[in-house]
Formats: sequence, C-alpha cells, structure tokens
Amino acid sequence: MNLTGILEVVRLSDVGLRREHNEDAVASEPEAGLVVLADGMGGYKAGEVASEIAVLTLVSSIRERLLEQPAGKADEDSGLLRESLILRDAVHQANSAIYNVSQSQPQCAGMGTTLVAAVFTDDRVCVGHIGDSRMYRLRGDTFTQLTEDHSLLNEQLKSGLITAEQAKVSNNKNLVTRALGIDPEVELELHEYEVQPGDIYLLCSDGLSDLVEDEEIQLTLSTLSANLELAAHQLVQMANDNGGKDNISVILARPLRPFPAKRDWLGRLTGWFR
Repeated sequence: MNLTGILEVVRLSDVGLRREHNEDAVASEPEAGLVVLADGMGGYKAGEVASEIAVLTLVSSIRERLLEQPAGKADEDSGLLRESLILRDAVHQANSAIYNVSQSQPQCAGMGTTLVAAVFTDDRVCVGHIGDSRMYRLRGDTFTQLTEDHSLLNEQLKSGLITAEQAKVSNNKNLVTRALGIDPEVELELHEYEVQPGDIYLLCSDGLSDLVEDEEIQLTLSTLSANLELAAHQLVQMANDNGGKDNISVILARPLRPFPAKRDWLGRLTGWFR
C-alpha cells in the first residue's frame, strides 16, 4: 500500500547532554507506512550497533513486501493483518542478526536494543514493541499510551509494590525485561488500532518519557499540532532542559486523510453469485 502524500512523518534523534554517543536509531518509510525507533544498550558503542542493525533490518526486509502485497488482508489462523505478520517476521530476523553479532564479536557481547515500530495500512496501524520505548496517540483532547513497558519498574507498578510517585524516582527505570538481540528468540508484542485522520502518533525512546511528563508531552503536541517539525524539536529541547541524561529520539506521524485498502468489489460480487 502506497501512502505517499497521506502520512506525514517527522523524526529527530539527539545525543542529549551526558552521553558521548547516540545509541538510538530511527527510520521512516512514509511511502510504505513504516516508522521504526530503537534504543540500543551494551558496551562501548555496542548499543549503537544493535539499534542500527534493528532499524536497517526492519526497513530492508519489509519495505518492498508492504508496497507489493494487497493491504488490509487478515491471516486466517491468527486473525492479524498480514502487515503485522510481516513486521513480526522482520523483528525475528533482526533479533537473530543482533544475537549472532553479539556472539561472534567480543566487543559486542551482551548488546541489545528496545524497539517500537508501526505500520500504517487500511485505516489501521499495526504496532509492535519490545522493551520500554513507547508509542502514544493524540486524538483530539485524548492522549493515550498505546504500548506497555516491558520493564522491571512497570512490573512493580502493576503488582502494587510501588506507587506511581515512587516510580518517578526509582533506580530501576532503565531495567527492561525484554530486549531485541539478547536471546536467540524474542517475543514481539503486537496490537492493531483503528486510525483517524488528524491523529498524531508519537514514538519515543525513554530519553523523552523518563524526563518529560505525559501531560507536558500532550500539551506540546496539542499546542504545536500545526507544525510537527517544531513539535519534535520542542520535545527534545524539553528533555534536555530537564537534564538530558540519555539519548532522546522522537518520531511523529500523522495521517492526513483516510487510506482504506482498495477492495475487489467486482470479484466479491462474482463470488457471491457462484
């Protein structure tokens, strides 16, 4: 499905104020409806390698498949859109690539990366994530976190071991329970959501979400909704103003009009009367 001129995308990545290297990686293919963000972790520059492998693998493995295949068809077994399954297959490829490099290159031992990726198709969005990089949606006045962190902190919150206020000052903020490339196999959490024109979707690394409250993010997106480029720069600046202790990456995506898949109505009618 070709979304040229339909999906507006802005992406921005900043090293922050305290890191020597940017271990985040971002990519977008608006034509194919694909946006990808990864936040690497590991030894000296190893996180940078992991996130770059993840992003390059996803873009190279699924771009052509997304553009060539009919959009909006569901898999008979899982009920998921085929685009979701393409995304899942690409993530497994990326996981294997990162894991193999980490096993064969001593300087990359133990490297991994979080991941959040989205594919827009047939007035829907397929969202896959691993770790604590997030995706949010601003629809009118409603700001919603669409992903749930795979982190020790979130597990503690869900089990009632700590409060939301305690979580803000916890030392466990960066301990993820799931990451790409750490083990031979990884589980991608997948969800599909209906899309409305004018929605603003934000993908971000924890360099933003750890330092800027959701309410401030919402206010910024609402105030600067007419200029996504300015909104992205403002979000990064806010994180740096609050300490900039990590790399900061954001992707903003907005569908400008509906993008339903083309239906073969004649073929369907013919099938009904057979």
